[in-house]
Amino acid sequence: MKNVPGPPSFDGLKRRIARHRAENRPSKKDHFVRETYCLGLMDARAKAREWFDEYPKAAYWTEVESWRQLDGDQIEFTMRRLPSAD
Repeated sequence: MKNVPGPPSFDGLKRRIARHRAENRPSKKDHFVRETYCLGLMDARAKAREWFDEYPKAAYWTEVESWRQLDGDQIEFTMRRLPSAD
């Protein structure tokens, strides 16, 4: 039982994800407008509400595309919407 390995390192996974993202940039066919923010929890909620108020989901397909919680009660999130309601 003394030779039980610890948890694996995530360095290899991080490199693979970074390489995949670099090689697979969004194409011009993806017409969404995106903005990424890093704000405190309450400010993040307010910013997301601004987007939904200014660009209603039914017309612009507005959504929180991704989010993650960082240290210090910070939220990093990406908002996505269509450029126009047409």
